[in-house]
Amino acid sequence: MAELHLGQVLEYRGDALVEGPEAVTHRRHGALLVEGGKIAVVGEADELRAAHPQARVTDHGGNLLSPGFIDAHVHYPQTAIIASWGKRLIDWLNHYTFPEEISFADPAHATQIANLYLDLALENGTTTMCSYCTIHPGSVDAFFTAAQARGMRVAAGKTCMDRNAPDGLRDTPQSAYDDSKALLARWHGVDRLSYVITPRFSPTSSADQLAALGALWAEHPDCLMQTHLSEQVDEIAWVHELYPTARDYLDTYETYGLLGPNALYGHAIHLEPREADRIQEVGAALIHCPTSNTFIGSGLFDWPKRLAEGQRIGLATDTGGGSSFSMLRTMAAAYEIGQLTHKPLHPAQLWWLATQGSAQAMRMGDRIGALAPGMEADFIAVDLASTPAIAQRAARAEDIWEAIFPTIMMGDDRAIAGVWTLGEKRR
Repeated sequence: MAELHLGQVLEYRGDALVEGPEAVTHRRHGALLVEGGKIAVVGEADELRAAHPQARVTDHGGNLLSPGFIDAHVHYPQTAIIASWGKRLIDWLNHYTFPEEISFADPAHATQIANLYLDLALENGTTTMCSYCTIHPGSVDAFFTAAQARGMRVAAGKTCMDRNAPDGLRDTPQSAYDDSKALLARWHGVDRLSYVITPRFSPTSSADQLAALGALWAEHPDCLMQTHLSEQVDEIAWVHELYPTARDYLDTYETYGLLGPNALYGHAIHLEPREADRIQEVGAALIHCPTSNTFIGSGLFDWPKRLAEGQRIGLATDTGGGSSFSMLRTMAAAYEIGQLTHKPLHPAQLWWLATQGSAQAMRMGDRIGALAPGMEADFIAVDLASTPAIAQRAARAEDIWEAIFPTIMMGDDRAIAGVWTLGEKRR
């Protein structure tokens, strides 16, 4: 049966990152008609009720109906080590990440953490993410199986590393290729699942491994490819030591076929001009991870430069180097970094980044990330007065963006009043 959801509704008419609030239509008394797991109609509540009298009605009152949040860079295996104290990137990997990832050789552990992570994501209104797994194929199986059970559209891949990692976390160029190819064949395009070719980053992959993964991507160019780029200055120096003939960090990927329009480069804080130019030229995406960038002391994403360049940009928590599972908290951190780089982002830009912006970065913007006819019905109901502090500020709002901004800055999982994937209620 068709279901009519009533509430405040945001509709995107353009790129809000570029155009700001003018690209968004706000319906104070709006509605979504959901049929067969997709959005059939978006419009005014009274008009849709009259046109569809047989539809089951769910009235969300003053809650905001929004696309589900889309987290474009996470490490689900780091769920248990989120908010660990006091390490920068390389020490973080050696002290926290690698010991935790070794435990994913146990399929039962991988299944437990996959289920926990996805439940936490849904509680925070995140309906899609792009995740790194571990080198263990079973970690990919666990994640996709758990997402499939929740009707979620997700992307993920086996993390490949053949050097500068401990025993138990290294593969080889050949096994990275073979395992990734087998997982891709098993999962890519099944239900709502997408396989992502996933070298962790250049320091943990030899040239031979990067070349093998570049060859796999050339065989399957419809897949996404995710990796890390220019997160910390000492990381960049390490890359120069390991690849002394490379022009820059990006060149270690470009040389081996790992630069293209379906690439997602996490962090990208300290880009050289050539790197920024090439990324923009090919249409690859930069994934901004603001809570992670501040939590492990990486630096500030250069919003003025990146916007001026016209880069494709997604937003992400970077669980668990990031310090929160919440895309609300991530939006707040992006705003704060914008302030520090003299480019404060408007609430419309922040909300767009967390929904359609990340969807476009992941090349899924035609299916998710917006409320429009034909889109998959992944949406959330957001309580814009979820705590007394938020409620008293929102009560003074003169427009929808003043009402939303307190939830961006102070909201958490209490603001998520409901979550739907393919029109089915998940919480």
